[in-house]
Amino acid sequence: MAHIINVQTFKDTRGILTVLDSIVPFDIKRLFYIYSVDNTDRGGHRHHETHQAAICIQGSCQITNNNSETTEIFTLDSPEKCLILLPEDWHVMHDFSADAILLVLASTAFDPKDYIYEPYDSI
Repeated sequence: MAHIINVQTFKDTRGILTVLDSIVPFDIKRLFYIYSVDNTDRGGHRHHETHQAAICIQGSCQITNNNSETTEIFTLDSPEKCLILLPEDWHVMHDFSADAILLVLASTAFDPKDYIYEPYDSI
């Protein structure tokens, strides 16, 4: 099931440094970021193989997640929060703030055959 992990962050008078060393539980093969989102939902899929880590590095958004047993809504509103998504996690990203930048790290390169667009039956 999807879960939040806290990212190590160092703060001092010079600014804030957030470090992802060894915190993501997979090797990173791809990264992308989503921004300037209107009221449209993003995502709406799960994967055969890909694990993901989502961090809203600016602004905020919500991710609704369903793993066929549980539906949960996660609020990403700090670059210190990282949402780990497993392949079976059918997720929708929504309610982006106007300034939101959502960074996603993925365990695989893009492959359209890895995507499953049919949601689970309602719980």
